This record gives sequence, C-alpha cells and structure tokens, in this order.
Amino acid sequence: MSEESAKKPTLLLVDDDSIIADSLEYVLSEDYQVNRACDRLSSFEVLDNMDESPTLALIDLGLPPDTHKPDEGLAVIKKISQMHPSTRVLVLSGQDNKNHIFQAKEDGAVDFISKPCDIAEIKVRLKKQIEAGGGITGDSDIEGLIGSSEATELLRMQIKQIASSPYPVLIEGESGSGKEVTARNLHRCSPRKQQPFLTLNCAAFNGELLESQLFGHTKGAFTGATETKKGFFEEVGSGTLLLDEVADLPMDLQAKLLRVLEDGEFYRLGETKVRHASARVLASTNKDIFSAIERGLFREDLYHRLSVLTLRVPSLSDREGDKLELLEYFKREVDEQIVTFTLDEEALSVWNNYNFPGNVRELRNIIIRLSAKYPGQTIKPEVLKLEMMGLQRAGGSISNSNESWLKNALHAEGFQLDQMLKSVEKQMINIAMREQNGNVSKAADMLGVNRTTLYGRMDRV
Repeated sequence: MSEESAKKPTLLLVDDDSIIADSLEYVLSEDYQVNRACDRLSSFEVLDNMDESPTLALIDLGLPPDTHKPDEGLAVIKKISQMHPSTRVLVLSGQDNKNHIFQAKEDGAVDFISKPCDIAEIKVRLKKQIEAGGGITGDSDIEGLIGSSEATELLRMQIKQIASSPYPVLIEGESGSGKEVTARNLHRCSPRKQQPFLTLNCAAFNGELLESQLFGHTKGAFTGATETKKGFFEEVGSGTLLLDEVADLPMDLQAKLLRVLEDGEFYRLGETKVRHASARVLASTNKDIFSAIERGLFREDLYHRLSVLTLRVPSLSDREGDKLELLEYFKREVDEQIVTFTLDEEALSVWNNYNFPGNVRELRNIIIRLSAKYPGQTIKPEVLKLEMMGLQRAGGSISNSNESWLKNALHAEGFQLDQMLKSVEKQMINIAMREQNGNVSKAADMLGVNRTTLYGRMDRV
C-alpha cells in the first residue's frame, strides 16, 4: 500500500452489479481507498482481511442469491454495525420503499441513497459522513440520547464518567426507555470503541441454544449442531458485550457467566479446552432483580459482579421537557423519506401531557405511524389520542378515558367507521410484521389468523 493511499479514508463497496461497482470504484478511488465485495460472504472476507475497520461502507440491499429482496444487504449492514461500530454505513439501492429504508436504519445505516443517483450526490453524501464521524470528542460521543432535561443530562454525565472503566455495568430501566442506547454510548465513549459491540437477548433463547450463543459449540455438541461455531464472547473479542434481559438467564448459565466475570474463563459446548474472554460485559434489565434473588431465581453473587457499576435509565415521564425534543428529532429522521405531520396547538398539549407508558420506543412508533398515515397533514388531538390508545391498549379492554377518546373521534367531522377499522387493521398488521421481522407466518400467529388470510388482508389494506 502506498503512503498516499494509506492516508485516504477506507470505503467498503458491496454491490453485485460489476458495471456499477467498476464505475463507483473508478470515480471514488480519487478520494477513498476502495475495497470491493459482491455479496454478503465476500464482504465478510474483505472485512476480516482489513487491518482496521473501514471508515465508510456503501451497501446495496439487493445482493445474491436473491437480488429482489433486501435480506442479504440488511445482513451485511447489521454485521458491520455490530463488529465495526465506528464504520458509517450508507445504503445505495433501488429497493427504496419506506419499509426497507426504516429497516436499514434500524440495523445501523446512517444514510439511504436511492438508485439511480448522480455521482456528485454520492460524493457529497459520503463526505458528509466523513465530517460527521471524524474527530469525535466530548459530548459528541453521545448519540441517540435526545433531550435536555435534568434526568437526561445526568445520564449523559454518568455515561462519560464510567465509560472508560473495565468493570461490568448493570443498566436498569423500564422497557423502551433506552437501555441499549445507553449501552452503545458506554461503548462509543470507551477505549474499546473501535472494537465490536454485540447484544445478546437472554430471553430469546433457552437451554443449550443460549449457552451456545454465549460460549459457542463444537460440531455434534447437541442435536442440530452441524458445525463448530464461535459464541458471542469469542466474536466480540476485546469489545463490549451487552446481555439484555439478563434477569431471564437460566440458573445453570448464571454459574458459567459468573466464572467468566471472575476468572475470564469459559468452555465451548462439547469441548474441554479452556478459552479466555477479554470483553467488557454490560447487562440490562427491566425487572426487579432483588425480587428474583429472594425467589431463588437469580444468584446474589452474580448480581454483585454485574452491578459493580450501575446506571438507571429514566422513564420518559421523568424527563420533563424531552417529549418535544424527541418529537422534533424523530420527525427529522422520518422526514428524510416522507413529509411528516404537524401537531396543532391542542394536539401538542395532549402530546406533552401523555405519560408514554412504552417510553421512547412508543413515542417513536407513534411518530412513524402518524407520518405514514398523515404525511404533510395537521394532526388534531382526537386523531393523536386514537394513535396513542392503539399502542397503549392493543388487545386490551377500553378504559373510561379511552372510551371518551373514541366518542371524540365518532363526533369528529368526516368520521367513517369502515375507514377507522381499516386504519386499525393496517396498523396492527404493520406492528406484527415489524415485530416478526417480516415473517408472515409468525405475524399471522401473533394476529390470530392463518397465513392465507393475512396475505389477503395485506393486499386489502
């Protein structure tokens, strides 16, 4: 590598269209050291062979073997965001419907460029990300923690105070309050920020599968183990591992995790060779661990190991003034794809007075749904209340307050029952599809209908 090329920012370009890739490499090589791949597996090989994480990545969603679906491209984005968190990922794709854009950004992309696109525009967008990612110090290390309330400022200060520590951190807080955002910022502000950041949901797996996810397994270690596989402790290396929903960790695995925290040692399933972990461990929970300890469901010694340092993420109801800042922040995020809504004065009052039991996650989902359903429109309080009720009361009985909201909607000008029912059906289908990552069969099970019925209703709404 020449001294000149070594000074250039590195760019990973993943596109299966050789003509497009050749053209992009030709025009971008003037400013970037371009590394090319044509599919998911080759992109991982290129990353493994690079001396350090690429500065930028430009990813097409439609990659082989099925170029008509975004799955392979999304998998590349997710892998880069986990294993190379300092890399800023941009998407360059013709698969630019809003669902794909939202999913790409959920998985870690910072920008989405629709094909076809002028090369000058691509250069501008790449340069913008270079400027956004360079020379990061101080408060700019904190990302995604929006608001200027006293509680939010305190959390920022605490993150910066303990980020450089090698000790475990227990992150507590209600569901949807931002525990993973807090964990990512602890990693981002730490000396490990160039290393991987991985999250394992301890409630998502059972028994051997969870142990395998944590520690890895050898071929034949259990039914279905057709090849040897590394676990998260090996994959993350000297980076940061977040154990989400740690209170759901089975007792036998709690003992093995305790050994890792005390001695840094673990075994792959089916293997007797001792392996050593160097990751920093973060743990998060929305449950009362003390209660679990009293009921014999969680080891007290493990709790003390995990909670050497503790952070409490405040609920949105404790973040006075942040609701409006979050409203504007997520509207700007959505506005990159579609024109968003405006709340009238009464609706703004409703927004400020609502307690958001689902915290920031609920707030963001409401904004996305309102933007998709009412682009460019002014939202009145009756409409806003119905959206809030949809998230708060989905599947439950209607309270007296919610009944009054329904009455307001019923008396609103232009009310049509069929339109309202169709809107509710559409939003429930969208929520189920998002929660099941686009798996129609699982979404159908969640909705209590068969797959054929769901396909028909998706076409109808």
